[in-house]
Amino acid sequence: MTTFVDYKKAHFNYEIMEKFEAGIELLGYEVKSLKKNQGSLEGSYVIVRGGEAFAVNIFIPPYQENNTPLGYEPRRNRRLLLSKDEIRKLADVEDGRGLTIVPISIYNKGNRVKVSVAVVKGKKKFDKRETIKKRETDRTVRREFRDR
Repeated sequence: MTTFVDYKKAHFNYEIMEKFEAGIELLGYEVKSLKKNQGSLEGSYVIVRGGEAFAVNIFIPPYQENNTPLGYEPRRNRRLLLSKDEIRKLADVEDGRGLTIVPISIYNKGNRVKVSVAVVKGKKKFDKRETIKKRETDRTVRREFRDR
């Protein structure tokens, strides 16, 4: 399993409640671009419309600029491949207050490209400070044990 794109700040900006694994509908040159580790999940999210889930605002640049078809949009909506039960759960979450659905990483599993999607709750500023403080204390403790 190789991770192509990872949303590194997801654990810092959000409190992760539940994770899902979904397939994603991509074009051939988008897969090639992802395999070159190009792309970004910054600012992307998932919406559920008409019984289908879509990833919105995932940036996947063209693989070869000159060979890309005219009208290619790098931030187009991409359909997620989920079961009906999972889509129903995500639709219920979307209706709830304060919760968002965010893609966390894009990776391959076998010869398929998968997206890890999480139901998240945004952290407040004081929660982020607490996360930083905990991370720094863990680092100092590890340094102390390493130096002994």
